Parts: sequence; C-alpha cells; structure tokens
Amino acid sequence: MKVILQKDVKDVGRVGELVNVSEGFARNFLFPRRLASEATEKRVKEYEHLKRVADTKIKKALAERQALLAKVNNVTVAFKLQAGETDKLFGTVTTTDISKELQKMGFAVDRRDIHLAEPIKILGQHKAVIHYGEGLEAKIQISVDRA
Repeated sequence: MKVILQKDVKDVGRVGELVNVSEGFARNFLFPRRLASEATEKRVKEYEHLKRVADTKIKKALAERQALLAKVNNVTVAFKLQAGETDKLFGTVTTTDISKELQKMGFAVDRRDIHLAEPIKILGQHKAVIHYGEGLEAKIQISVDRA
C-alpha cells in the first residue's frame, strides 16, 4: 500500500515521502498515529504540486543567499572600543555585535551564521566567516581599534 508520510518514521522514511508499506502496518500503526495518509490519486497530485512549489522556493532562497554573500564578501566591519594598556579589550566582540554592524551596513546576516575562529579580545585585524550551508560562505574582516 502506498502512503504519504506526514512525519518522519524511523526505518520507513522522512516527512513528505511517498513510500510503499504493508496494509497492516499502515492501518494499525501509521494511520491511527497520524504518521501517514493513504496515497490516493488526488493526494499524490497535491503532493507533487507542493513539492514543485517547495523546490521553487528553495531555489529562490538559494539565489538570494548567493547574491547577499557576493556583496558581503571581503567587507570590513570596524569597531572602536576601549582597551587596556596591553591592547586587551574591556569585553569581547561577539557575533551579535558583528551582526548588528552588518545590519547597519545594509546586510541582513543572522548571528548564528557568523563563525569566529576564536573570541575577539584584543585590538587589531581579525577574520570571520559567514556560513549559509550548502557550501555557501563569505569571509569578512573585523577591525578593532582603540576608542
């Protein structure tokens, strides 16, 4: 019996997949727990349509991310902060700070997508990488000067 999975089912498939299972398994386990629905002709067409729409949205989002990363690549983000005599900062520059500065520059980058090799605790030039998944990344410079 063919069913469309509504949720991930271990050893059967992932959400949205069209899978073939035994009638008993579907009737006694999947249907009562609302893990799957029967794959009627109408539902299969609806499923295929939704899949095409989702693929189109994913491609559009991927193109937008590539355009953003092309603009943001090799951008320098400057900070003016107080530091001690040994050039050690009073605090650190976090990914949230970098995200806010990029926002001011016109780039919408989430703090969770910014990755630092190590925390920025001293004055000078530092590097950060913006990861957007699927191999998409851009490198930015962080410049920290004395206020």
